[in-house]
Amino acid sequence: MSEDIKKTISELHIYEKKLLKELEANPKATPEEIAQNTGMDIKSVMSAAGSLASKDIIEVEKEVQKTYSLTEDGVEYAEKGLPERRILDVLADKKQIHMKDLADETGVDKKETNIAIGWLRRKNWAEIDKGMVNITDFGKDFVSKLDVDEETLNYLKANADGVKLFTDDLMDGIKKLAGRKNILDIKKETSHSFVILPKGEAILKEGFTIQEQATQLTHQQLKEGEWKSLQYRPYDINAEAPIVFAGKKHPLRVIIDEIREIFLDMGFVEDNGEYVESAFWNFDSLFQPQDHAAREMQDTFYLKNPLTCDLTDDDLVKLTAETHETGADTGSTGWQYDWSEDIARQSVLRTHTTGISTKHLFEHEPPIKMFSVGRVFRRETFDYKHLPEFHQVEGLVCGEGISYQNLLGVLKEFYKKLGFEVRFRPAYFPYTYLSTESEIYLEEKESWIELGGAGMFRPEVLKPLGINQPALAFGMGIERLAMIRYDVEDIRMLYKSDIKWLREVPLDNGVEL
Repeated sequence: MSEDIKKTISELHIYEKKLLKELEANPKATPEEIAQNTGMDIKSVMSAAGSLASKDIIEVEKEVQKTYSLTEDGVEYAEKGLPERRILDVLADKKQIHMKDLADETGVDKKETNIAIGWLRRKNWAEIDKGMVNITDFGKDFVSKLDVDEETLNYLKANADGVKLFTDDLMDGIKKLAGRKNILDIKKETSHSFVILPKGEAILKEGFTIQEQATQLTHQQLKEGEWKSLQYRPYDINAEAPIVFAGKKHPLRVIIDEIREIFLDMGFVEDNGEYVESAFWNFDSLFQPQDHAAREMQDTFYLKNPLTCDLTDDDLVKLTAETHETGADTGSTGWQYDWSEDIARQSVLRTHTTGISTKHLFEHEPPIKMFSVGRVFRRETFDYKHLPEFHQVEGLVCGEGISYQNLLGVLKEFYKKLGFEVRFRPAYFPYTYLSTESEIYLEEKESWIELGGAGMFRPEVLKPLGINQPALAFGMGIERLAMIRYDVEDIRMLYKSDIKWLREVPLDNGVEL
């Protein structure tokens, strides 16, 4: 025990020692008295007391004293009477008054009238019937008596400097008056006192000297050799340091920036589309028929404002229409239906970022290496794996000699940079052929997880855009990647702003705070 006490003494700050010595001399010393006797400011005294309390050396007792007095409105009520009392006094004489005449008959302004009526009904002093305010029998009996609220008002008026102690009845009145606005002025005075605990008694019994201790050295002290005669305050190198929660990027932003950097390193350029897009770019440019189930209101957000979007290139619109109807010169028979320009003009919240790829193909000459990262919107039901708003990433490569093998090679490199082993299996997508889905291997789950789709754009997509070279495209949902990366079972966790989870999520490169 003695060794522990000595160790504790050696780690005490000089202010803590001064406070302990003062309490040894006068156990009832107040913080103000200690500050005056030691030359410390009150803030330093309380800081030292808090530190000693955290070490179980002393106990800090806190007492809050409230002083009650009347505001200007409260003084007026004490002199003229509470609004409900003034109305009650008039009702005692007139028995009943119409609501619209209350202010004129009683002198209570209209703003206070409604409040007064509420109190009258609550205390059963009056009732309202067809707009007439009538005094009750209970109200008649009460006219000559004082309410506890009024007693409290009168008591506070007689003690203008404020009152700290009340009888139970007056305290009840205080509670009621406190529920009203602008009547009471309540001031709080907080006082502290200290009690030496057994550990503190043991420290005082062991004894210590009060001497200034150095916590850091100056250049002058080193130069002149003064450091040799200084007493140094010891430090506990095993003491726990506080946990610091520094600012950091949101987990989704970390992944988006990581994906963006991977694409840029691979020589891609970034393109960004608009959240509001025409059905033409969102669906028709991808050779998706106008009666496709994905276009229905159950899957797509259609806008009322703007209701439609402009289709700027007539030749593109004409070629797209022919491709949908007959296949044009693509070698396809098309969808064999009458294509509608009105449907293509409909405004939608984009359901994917692939429309950015087709628009980029139309506006740029191959060779092309483009990527996009952005929010997309679908009429999904909220659950643990679906949201109506989420992020997609899209990659596009177009040029002479581009093949399905190039697609697999780009995908392998992309997922390798994300830190995943990848494999592929055949798939179907309306606007690509050949098509594939990418699966990544999760060691902790010992299983393969589907993460994204990819394929070679069909001629029905490329020809209307004026592209005569092959193009590959691939994409994935970023939230799904985030759920895998951060081991999240519920996609909603990514948007809940759960501060505990956000603090615990590792930073880049697996570094945790």
